Amino acid sequence: MMRWSQTLIPTLRNIPKDAEAASHKLALRAGLIRQLASGVYSYLPLGFRVLHKIIHILREEMNRAGASEVLLPALHPAEIWRKSGRFEALGADKIVFKNRAGNEFVLGPTHEEVITELVGGSIKSFRDLPVTLYQIQTKFRDEARPRFGVIRTKEFIMKDAYSFDADEGGLDRSYQKMAEAYTRIFTRCGISFQIVKADPGLMGGNMSQEFMVECPYGEDRVAKSESGYMASLDIAERGKPDSKPPAPPSAKPEIFDTPHLRTIEEIAHRFKIKPSQMIKTIVYIADGKPAAALVMGDSEVNEGKLRRLIGASEIRQAAAKEIQEATGAPVGFAGPVGLSIPVYADWDVLALADAVTGANQQDKHLKNVSAGRDFKPAAAGDIRYVKEGDLAPDGKGKLKLVTAMEIGHIFKLGTRYSKSVGADFLDAKGERVPAIMGCYGIGVNRLLAAAIEEHHDEKGIKWPASLAPFDIEIIALNQSDPLTRETAEKIYAYLQAQGREVLYDDRDERAGVKFNDADLIGIPQQIILGERNLKEGKIEVKSRRTGETRILNVDLSAGPASFSLQDF
Repeated sequence: MMRWSQTLIPTLRNIPKDAEAASHKLALRAGLIRQLASGVYSYLPLGFRVLHKIIHILREEMNRAGASEVLLPALHPAEIWRKSGRFEALGADKIVFKNRAGNEFVLGPTHEEVITELVGGSIKSFRDLPVTLYQIQTKFRDEARPRFGVIRTKEFIMKDAYSFDADEGGLDRSYQKMAEAYTRIFTRCGISFQIVKADPGLMGGNMSQEFMVECPYGEDRVAKSESGYMASLDIAERGKPDSKPPAPPSAKPEIFDTPHLRTIEEIAHRFKIKPSQMIKTIVYIADGKPAAALVMGDSEVNEGKLRRLIGASEIRQAAAKEIQEATGAPVGFAGPVGLSIPVYADWDVLALADAVTGANQQDKHLKNVSAGRDFKPAAAGDIRYVKEGDLAPDGKGKLKLVTAMEIGHIFKLGTRYSKSVGADFLDAKGERVPAIMGCYGIGVNRLLAAAIEEHHDEKGIKWPASLAPFDIEIIALNQSDPLTRETAEKIYAYLQAQGREVLYDDRDERAGVKFNDADLIGIPQQIILGERNLKEGKIEVKSRRTGETRILNVDLSAGPASFSLQDF
């Protein structure tokens, strides 16, 4: 329960200049947050109450799913990250420092290593499994470009859970429990979401799904089709194009000079050639051996798809020296004609005739190049990122690319961390084997932003009832009027006694200011007390979500007993 005059709700009339996302603008204007530094925010009373509502839902559903809550350290010895092999992989995103003793620490961006070490020291046999632990903890990542308010920050709150099972069947069951719990969580938060196939990425493992909300200010791209296909851009596939064989080439390959022109853009601009008529050749090291990937000039190689086409365990782009050794030319002049290393082509390349590509000579390119005649790929397939309008994988309709925000992510990690960090047990045969792990994360701050993005209008926020900082706001239009003040106090006391969460706007402000602020902060129910109505024994009740208003008759002389909870 709260009186406006006794708390901190610094609403703003104007939109902050640096705010782009609707959730960022409204969170600032409604006094939910304030920026301390780039990507670092303070949560004010209203914003903090919303976070508490979200966390309450998270705890209820995680407990319901059989998980137990823990609290893990935010300070991690760097050695544990080196043990898993992720210290270098995190790159500049990690925040690292040395303490006064000279020991190196990482401010925890995630907790796979820490939870694995904890559980690894606690389980002895298969009888100790399964176990699922979760925490709600602050994480730290040195984002290069924090954006969109609390959507992408350097410091954020996460709910992360970790399951440990004795076998793959156990992991499947734990994973399904968490997927169902996530569905309940986001539904209870009033957020429309979609489940998307995703790339495990740095987390590792062999399967992951993202819970996404379509949002113009999200940081992810999702491919979807009318037939129901949906996948993150990192792993989205496309159907094989029904393309005709290329027209017979008009001439044999011919070398032409391209001094200091290394990129597709430079060649296209200088010689007025469409990038789609060029072959981009990128050299990779696949399981220690060089190989070349070919895509059209206006496309980008998807390394996950390329790795699967090659059948390699690991893949990386070649360094400049490796490219020179593999092609005989410096970076920017590679092409498939005459290459001695295996060449893997995207489907699109097979349909090109009279294409332009590198000549494997410094400052030289080739024109009139065609697949089949001038080079033969070791294999061809879908190795590029999908584009708007590509054929859907099932052949039904075209792919559409939408911008989305990730609010949750679940992974089947397998044994990556239990093997590297150490979490093994004795199975039923008495053999020591690693635990099978799963990981399940939710961005708490992002749920706040996602709710605002979905539930707002031109006046302000329209909170879902489950997340609203208060159930009801009492708006006393003339605080100096004795009848108005007395009635407001009676209703405030009555609703408090009934356990309702009430914000009482007791400020000595103009009615217009109070109405604007009420719509801005978005409390679901507004009780409006004006002198004219009160003299007739009436009060006004307004729904912020629908805008519907009702006039209720009340017996002001009868005291709180004359009010009904159902009225509000």
